[in-house]
Amino acid sequence: MSGSGKSVALHALEDAGFYCVDNLPPDLLEPLIELQQAEATERVAVAIDVRSARALPTLPLRLRQLRERGLPLTVLFLDTSTETLVRRFSETRRLHPLSLKDSSDQRRALFEAIELERELLSSLRDLAQVLDTSQLKAAHLRSSVKALLQLAPARLTLVFESFAFKRGVPMDADFVFDVRMLPNPHYEPELRLLTGRDGPVAKFLLAEAEVAAMQEQIGGFLQHWLPRLEADHRSYVTVAIGCTGGQHRSVYLVERLAERFAGLASVQIRHRELDALQHP
Repeated sequence: MSGSGKSVALHALEDAGFYCVDNLPPDLLEPLIELQQAEATERVAVAIDVRSARALPTLPLRLRQLRERGLPLTVLFLDTSTETLVRRFSETRRLHPLSLKDSSDQRRALFEAIELERELLSSLRDLAQVLDTSQLKAAHLRSSVKALLQLAPARLTLVFESFAFKRGVPMDADFVFDVRMLPNPHYEPELRLLTGRDGPVAKFLLAEAEVAAMQEQIGGFLQHWLPRLEADHRSYVTVAIGCTGGQHRSVYLVERLAERFAGLASVQIRHRELDALQHP
């Protein structure tokens, strides 16, 4: 999506040694890859956005054909909430690529342009791993993009993400589990400033039968449906687990579930609220 952090993501990829091309028309994707293969370039990153609207419908087929040729390919879709995009465009006074410049109501025109862009990009979003950048600072976005490079694209990737409901549900979630009804370490003074990664919090939650039941039921659900998700040619599945502050219960369960599924899929861990504190 326009305004979702594409430039930041490309800079992160460039820093990681990728040859980066921005705003490439889809018609030039295959020629670019052939040229880079001839020059023995191993890592290429291409950004394509709604400015190539005419050729966007051809892109899913092009990507499928590239994969059939054996090309190791990862598709990442940067998404952001409409409210955040409106604020970003308003603050920077930039025009959205699809905005009507002569509209008498620019805010309404911006909303309509963003919704049209969502519609035009929906088929591509369905093919990709989605990264919600609504609440990500630039440094956090760079680290998230670099973390994705460590994943093997040939396997199903399970992303376990903790979050705080008070800051909204992640847009990139395929499954959302609410664990706010579980015992909360926040009310234990000695645990309040710790996180679900810390031993004392883990010990507290491990002793609670309800936490163990929730962990087993979420794990059992995923274990049951994992083969069907793979059979459906899903490349990425994001499992979001939310509690009140995104600090204790959701973090603990994400860590435990990631351990359980580490041998069954490529696993990535995100702690949205904790990561935001680490990347101010």
